[in-house]
Amino acid sequence: MSPSNREADVVWKDRKDLTLLNTDQVRLDGPGKVTGHALYSHDIRIPNMVYARLVLVPYSRTKLTKVDVAPAAALAGVVHAEVWDGGKEAVQFLGDDSVVAVVAAETPELAEDAARAVILEFEPEDNPMVTRGQVTANDAPRLRQGRRGGPNVEEDGARGDEEDVLELLATADGVVEQDYSVPIQHHVCLETHGCVVHLEGGKATVYPSTQMVSDSVGMYASMLGLSQRDVRVICQNMGGGFGSKFGAGLEGLAACRVALAVERPVHLMLDRRQEFLMAGNRSGSTQSYHAGASKDGKIVALKATAEKYGGMGGGALPTPPYIYEVKKRYAQVGSVYTAMDANRAMRAPGHPQASFGMESVVDELAYSVGFDPLEFRKLNLDSEVHLRQLDRVALEIGWNEHPNRKEPGKPDADGMAEGIGFGVSQWGAGARPGAHCEVRIEADGSVTSSVAVQDLGTGSRTYVAGIVAEELGLPLHGVTAKIGDSVLPSSVASGGSVTTGSQAPAIQDAAVQARRALEAKLVDAIGGEVDAFTWKNGEVANADGQKLSFRDACALLGGETLTTMGEFQPNLHSGGAHGAQAARVRVDTLTGHVQVLKMVCIQDMGLPLNRAAVRSQINGGMIGALSYGLFEERVLDHDFGFMLSDQLEDYKIAGIQEMPEMVAIIDDDDDFSTTKGVAEATGIPGHSAIANAIYNACGARVRHLPMTPDKVLAALGRS
Repeated sequence: MSPSNREADVVWKDRKDLTLLNTDQVRLDGPGKVTGHALYSHDIRIPNMVYARLVLVPYSRTKLTKVDVAPAAALAGVVHAEVWDGGKEAVQFLGDDSVVAVVAAETPELAEDAARAVILEFEPEDNPMVTRGQVTANDAPRLRQGRRGGPNVEEDGARGDEEDVLELLATADGVVEQDYSVPIQHHVCLETHGCVVHLEGGKATVYPSTQMVSDSVGMYASMLGLSQRDVRVICQNMGGGFGSKFGAGLEGLAACRVALAVERPVHLMLDRRQEFLMAGNRSGSTQSYHAGASKDGKIVALKATAEKYGGMGGGALPTPPYIYEVKKRYAQVGSVYTAMDANRAMRAPGHPQASFGMESVVDELAYSVGFDPLEFRKLNLDSEVHLRQLDRVALEIGWNEHPNRKEPGKPDADGMAEGIGFGVSQWGAGARPGAHCEVRIEADGSVTSSVAVQDLGTGSRTYVAGIVAEELGLPLHGVTAKIGDSVLPSSVASGGSVTTGSQAPAIQDAAVQARRALEAKLVDAIGGEVDAFTWKNGEVANADGQKLSFRDACALLGGETLTTMGEFQPNLHSGGAHGAQAARVRVDTLTGHVQVLKMVCIQDMGLPLNRAAVRSQINGGMIGALSYGLFEERVLDHDFGFMLSDQLEDYKIAGIQEMPEMVAIIDDDDDFSTTKGVAEATGIPGHSAIANAIYNACGARVRHLPMTPDKVLAALGRS
């Protein structure tokens, strides 16, 4: 039965009727990952394979005087060494443009030796163009040339009436005028960018670490000079993308070129240093706020000027105010371009930056007019969902019993102080057409659910099987899930939290079609009507109670295979996700050390397909926010334009000793019966809640991330 000729609309079951979905399921990919059997792109090994490495100039802007690959080519075991793109005269920015050579050898170690053997001679420019001051200097050249050329500082159009805002601010009962900043941060994918390219017999199989299996085929086909039908892309497992792994990248192009040159399989994965230099980042921002509140707890006016720092990219930041209602606002946002690789999408692009500025301002305004910061937030939010969620996290974190509800606390005799802070989030959680799914049922009762969708580590493989199993009354392991291969029905790229919202409806569509097709067989066998059978516990029953086992029902297919193809159904998806978080911290006011004791997050997401996976996503969002809130920052040498934090000893991320108690709450008061993506929303407000908790604990307002001990001590000195 084709999707355009269905007997009835496809819908999700009522939650009360679900037996598999909306429960805790053990992820199908779990055993393979914890035992090391799961293969990632880094793990792919093909006979006769060579290993390729890129050679980068470590400075942001340089004149190249010599790139000599002859010493590398002369090493035993080296099979390829070339100057990239025939050579160039200069490196314009730190990132993709820094690649000057590529080498390949029989082993990874020999490839590393070859990369080190390439002779580079260059002269750094006097102005590395990595700071705002450097790119706005009188003699600073324009960084962007050609079609996308423009000034180094570019402003968006202003919104609102500045004069009206300033008049209201002059009469406000509480006023805050402060600057806030978020530094550039990295995605820190545990699996770095790259791929394996295998050319054989005029066809290619590519194994990239990617967030877009189906949409990568055309890119690799173009790079290899092949038709799309001759290229297969496989990504069975990947070690994180967080928005950075769309497209093949320069590393993919290099792997393809080497494969064509040596006519052997090529393995090219970036090392950690190269990952930090050229694989994208979350843009930084500075935000200046002048805001006022009335004594009855309403935000009456806000003036905001902000800048985005996205390297050669424009950066990301929603125009203030973020989420909260303001009577009058004036906002001006601009982009500052610097000689670094361009920002890429990173979990809710722009929202964590906006959250930090706005949540800090809201918190400061609350204290300025003597309000409980929780109640102040509720007075300035127009979503009933956020109000409900704030009450829930406040209950879980112990706010009602907390002594510092209207003013900061004081440290005890040992210099310790505890505080609580809040933050809210919103995210589009959209979906789009392009997702498909094939369900195959064999006469022996075996069932396969197939789609090219990639699993970013979030559990896609489990619901690819689980949705079909739910519809057919089977256990999770009663359905085989096939994913991550471009020969399977196409899926959408995983960005903007659209994977589940786009793919789950297509799977449900295919599953319902398969059920109805089997029921058509059952009508003749035991009587009944299509859509009037009950599928449960591996059995199917008609309205009169006559039953068959699932396997016996499938035997009615004879020698045939039942195959259905589902596609995205808009009625099975809904957008718009809301969340609230609270954090409890302990601050050592003698050393400035901040220990996060507990984090609570409540999140809506429509119909939870796997509650265990949803809670895992919520925990992951809180961990990410804690990490970039307390530790993460890209650091460059401003005199020469080279990166100082180019490996994980210097680019700090949270570890096991920083993990607090985490409470992940699925908002079951959310009455949406359709699916939404949830992951990105969970990482938006946690760092803001931590910053507000630090102030609540001891009066130290940290306005510039990361919230390191030196900044806490400096804030205490100002308080």
